[in-house]
Amino acid sequence: MSLFKGLKHWFLDPQFARKKQFLRSLEIFQDLNNNELGRLVQALHARTYRPGEVIFEEGDIGRALFILESGKVDLTRRGPGGETLPLYTVKPGEWFGEMALLESLPRSATAAATETSRLHLLYRTKLEALLQAEPRIGVTIMGHLARLLSTRLRRATGAFTASAARD
Repeated sequence: MSLFKGLKHWFLDPQFARKKQFLRSLEIFQDLNNNELGRLVQALHARTYRPGEVIFEEGDIGRALFILESGKVDLTRRGPGGETLPLYTVKPGEWFGEMALLESLPRSATAAATETSRLHLLYRTKLEALLQAEPRIGVTIMGHLARLLSTRLRRATGAFTASAARD
């Protein structure tokens, strides 16, 4: 990228500045400095989904992490009888689909917008490119993901242990 084009992004593009400010508010990116946030903004792909639009379906191969800037997204799963089971409603400032940054396995849930929703996608290929060009960015993101997954595993183990103790 030319120096002028880079300066245009950093100083003249209000959308670029807005995205940087939004990312700065998220725990997963709080340890990144101003330049690193700028590089991350360039790696993200923004997309708006309409109410009812499916973002991905259970069973799709995961390729991106999704960061919700505005709107709401419902995560659901198919039950044993084919019924739709609600899992979680994602709110602005939260992210989902993070396992796609770690492995190329089928999605464990379906994600659908319940209202007009603006999302930022971080594709695994973009994260890998960041790891090569700016290792600190990738290491910071992966460290936050590891802590998040560790917390979820402890919570699930605690819930399983509590359930087993009741039985």
